[in-house]
Amino acid sequence: MASAEQPGAHQPGGSRFLVTVAVMMATVMQVIDTTIVNVALPKMQGQLGATTDQITWVLTSYLVSSAILMPMTGFLTDRIGQKRYLLGSILGFVVASGLCGMATSLTEIVIFRLLQGVFGAALSPLSQSILVQTYPAEQRGKAMAIWGIGVMAGPILGPTVGGYLTQVLSWRWDFYVNLPIGIICFLLTMAVVPDTERRSRRMDWVGLTTLALAIGALQIVLDRGNTDDWFASNTIRLLTVLSGTGLIVFLWHSLSNRGKETIFNLKLFKDRNYANACFLITVMGLGMYGTLILQPELLEGLLNYPVLTTGLIMAPRGLASMAGMFLVGRLIHRVDARLLVLIGIILSAIGTFALDWYNLKINFFWVLWPMLVQGVGLGMIFVPLAIIAYSTLPPRVSAEAAGMYNLLRTIGSSIGISIVSTLLTQETQVNWNTLGGHLTPMNPALKPFLARLGLLHPDNRFAALLSLNLERHATMLAFLDCFQFIGWTFILMIPLILIVKKPQAASGTSLATAIGD
Repeated sequence: MASAEQPGAHQPGGSRFLVTVAVMMATVMQVIDTTIVNVALPKMQGQLGATTDQITWVLTSYLVSSAILMPMTGFLTDRIGQKRYLLGSILGFVVASGLCGMATSLTEIVIFRLLQGVFGAALSPLSQSILVQTYPAEQRGKAMAIWGIGVMAGPILGPTVGGYLTQVLSWRWDFYVNLPIGIICFLLTMAVVPDTERRSRRMDWVGLTTLALAIGALQIVLDRGNTDDWFASNTIRLLTVLSGTGLIVFLWHSLSNRGKETIFNLKLFKDRNYANACFLITVMGLGMYGTLILQPELLEGLLNYPVLTTGLIMAPRGLASMAGMFLVGRLIHRVDARLLVLIGIILSAIGTFALDWYNLKINFFWVLWPMLVQGVGLGMIFVPLAIIAYSTLPPRVSAEAAGMYNLLRTIGSSIGISIVSTLLTQETQVNWNTLGGHLTPMNPALKPFLARLGLLHPDNRFAALLSLNLERHATMLAFLDCFQFIGWTFILMIPLILIVKKPQAASGTSLATAIGD
């Protein structure tokens, strides 16, 4: 039976600090790499001779391979040991990053990005699992706050760092920057991170194949759906069927294999807190990444902010999230974790609904303050939600649980990006047709508009200018529709947090027995 604490939880403070630094360097390196390349795609497209449609595979390949390998974190940790697995992942990630920087064709960089995703898949869940084991229960809030800062800061720092490196040096440095960080991280991990006892586990090839098919096909559908017009595309329809079939077979295989080991132990979802936390982190990923995608597009595309300025404007939300996490880290043992999550949801919803007041003439203050409120709210959700997820689980299964938890966070972000991208496209068309229906010669506002432009009669210049303004206003309204949708996703999280049980310190014992620990 698993004990309440792992031996690593009683390490001296200095050793615990170095372990934290080592695993957080790995986490930040991996998380930043999911977004650092986004701003460099136009430069890469030109140098690699790719089309706009082809270059997006640089992103898709990384997301797909990472998502497929993430649920295997627990299995490979048991087989290899957490230290060996972490060292191998860091080394492979660094080598793959160097190869990406040296790529001379689209085929090469897609293959190397696949390798990057394979080796990077375990970095975030392994770091979370190691921190859960390293810190005692009374400091678990502090540990999750540290981990949350790395995970939340990555998507915000990625575009800023990537934009700077691409503009000052080259897109290749978006990958080369991982080399010195990864080498330091590897050496530090080798010196201070404790290993775990290796345990023989049978490879579940059926479970691995069906789960890989379900996740890989789903990631491609989510990433390519809006570009390929969703189910109007035969490819998207086929991938959807393959994903659904893979998921059904995986569930049937895992649930019917009584007494046999599977690639992921679905009995973990018998724990109500873990199951609810997994669902909530999926919905949170939708809200968080949805706004992270929309706001830069709005600032650069409609308000004409430069790329670097946009990155700097986005940074305060990351700082606000860090502040929220530090606050929660101090309050977590004085205030019910469920209440902290509820307050975070409400703040996130307020900050998101406030974005619905944006317009084409908005000033800097109105751009900034909703981001700050939302950032604090997201920080207050992230830490206690992670604590709730693991509080009633035995520490022995933390790596396996972290793999699925992080996978669902990733899938939630992919779903969020797909939904808001599709909604933005469709609502722009709807608003364009609605507003365009009012542009007639009989409209009394037409003559004053012409007069302000110095045009006494409609001509070709007027038609072009009118079309541009119509598109800008239609797009602005579409952004507001998307922000409103995201705000409601936060509101829908409230009923789930109300049914979460209050975490108990030793409540993982019964589950440990149930899963054969």
